[in-house]
Amino acid sequence: MSAARKAAAAEFAGTLGLLAIVIGSGIMGETLAQGNVAIALLANALATGAGLYVLITTLGPVSGAHFNPVVTLMQRLRGETLAAHWSSYLLAQFAGAVLGVWLAHAMFDLPILQASSKLRATPGLWISEVVATSGLLATIVLGAKASLDSIAARVGGYIFAAYWFTASTSFANPAVTFARMFSDTFAGILPAHAPAFIAAQCVGLGLVLGALRVTQSASNGAR
Repeated sequence: MSAARKAAAAEFAGTLGLLAIVIGSGIMGETLAQGNVAIALLANALATGAGLYVLITTLGPVSGAHFNPVVTLMQRLRGETLAAHWSSYLLAQFAGAVLGVWLAHAMFDLPILQASSKLRATPGLWISEVVATSGLLATIVLGAKASLDSIAARVGGYIFAAYWFTASTSFANPAVTFARMFSDTFAGILPAHAPAFIAAQCVGLGLVLGALRVTQSASNGAR
């Protein structure tokens, strides 16, 4: 298998695993918490943060462990991902995300095919997605020279925190948002509300790219 195919396969597997964790831990947390939403969210956040650490450290050497279209787009626009790879990454991420949702449903004996009825449509939630996404991308950029273990810990820790300090519980990922439309569980999102979340995530990407350009220009001007 070529390096490009291995990388796309890693992105597929990683995003599949991420969504199985997000949806599965949401189902388990909600079931065991018996109506205590705070406990369910804590379980969901802990599992996602820990799962990200494992997925990033395991698959990072193969693909860079993006598992997120805005991460791939940021890397591509900064010239850090080969042009031949980025489109295959996006396809792998979206396909893996949906299959991860279906895997979680199968593990909990739920109907595989679902459409979410979870309402998520207020300005505060959209602002939260801008903040969550820009914070995640800034964490990745600022930690770029750190070891893989360190980056994995930073990303996992940030997402765990962002579950709690953002009103949206930090989707921060278009593939995750898209896939969560297909789960009428704790972590779902009504399909009609997903486009606004994805738009907000793209705004977060734009803010980080803009900040990087300003910083780079200032740095060049100071030389």
